[in-house]
Amino acid sequence: MNAYPSRLLEEAVNEFSKLPGVGRKTALRLVLHLLRQSPVDAEKFGHAIIALHKGIHYCEECNNICEGRLCNICQDDRRDHGLVCIVEDIRDVMAIENTGQYRGVYHVLGGIISPMDGIGPNQLNLEKLPGRIENNNVREVIMALSTTMEGDTTVFYISKKLRNFNILITTIARGIAVGGELEYADEITLGRSIVNRTPYEQSAVK
Repeated sequence: MNAYPSRLLEEAVNEFSKLPGVGRKTALRLVLHLLRQSPVDAEKFGHAIIALHKGIHYCEECNNICEGRLCNICQDDRRDHGLVCIVEDIRDVMAIENTGQYRGVYHVLGGIISPMDGIGPNQLNLEKLPGRIENNNVREVIMALSTTMEGDTTVFYISKKLRNFNILITTIARGIAVGGELEYADEITLGRSIVNRTPYEQSAVK
């Protein structure tokens, strides 16, 4: 058990250690680093965290992060709203946007089907998808999910749900390594995977 010289220090370490990939030793280093900063910089840091929680919303259309009702992408009339790219989370939106190769809109699931983690279809943002397809005259849905077993399972499930719609269902080209996460793919490879997407095999969902 660590003997902290201050209860406030211990509480701060406890909170930092709740962050993904941050152990107590790393949390202590971060807290001590903040203590060495000026009061103004420390207040800016704290204010940014509070403002983030209070000011961030999720787009009513696609579930992307935004500060209003709709995100900038869904509000943009120059985007192709008949082309919807389904991704796991916001990091994937950012990765694809950085390629500059995609001008459609997105649908952020907020996860992928993973029974081991207790995540089923009901935990994903799928309820609004059929309505989006109908209301926006969507002609193509791109499945841009990680090429893992969980990602493939999610693609299979969504494809079954959409099989009665008269739309093209495609998947990103396998330039992304099997088992790879989109956010870690380089921009050129990811961009090519989007451009060279391939039709999803309809026989796989029958």
